[in-house]
Amino acid sequence: MLYAHEVILNELAQGLRPASDGVEWFESLSEDAQRKILHALVLFCGQARARQEDVPESIARSGIRPTHTPAVMLTKWRFGMAGLPAHELKKSFRLLIALFSIADTRRRTLYCADGCGHDWHNLAAQPAARLDARGSDAIGGDG
Repeated sequence: MLYAHEVILNELAQGLRPASDGVEWFESLSEDAQRKILHALVLFCGQARARQEDVPESIARSGIRPTHTPAVMLTKWRFGMAGLPAHELKKSFRLLIALFSIADTRRRTLYCADGCGHDWHNLAAQPAARLDARGSDAIGGDG
């Protein structure tokens, strides 16, 4: 069973949820919950096998400037988003969602194209099984 935040992050990465909805959801969370979501995204990027060469495209997709701190950090393949000031969290979220989307798309194309048992890769096929993202979960609380 997926937590609501896992469903939301995967829907965003797969284009099943508009990016603007994801940003709005992220901004509605407490700063602590936002930092936990960023940590989860870093893990998801790792699981999806993100590559350093994905970074330029993720910066372009995210809409943030390459000179913004999260982009500079990621260009150096540093994921220390936890130490960022609060005003950089939304930029980090947008950047990591883009990176996760690139890596997960590649993973689904290369390894899961003929079907797989990953719940998070079957969200579109089973909309009734998706969680209500407004419900509580282990990270976001009642967000």
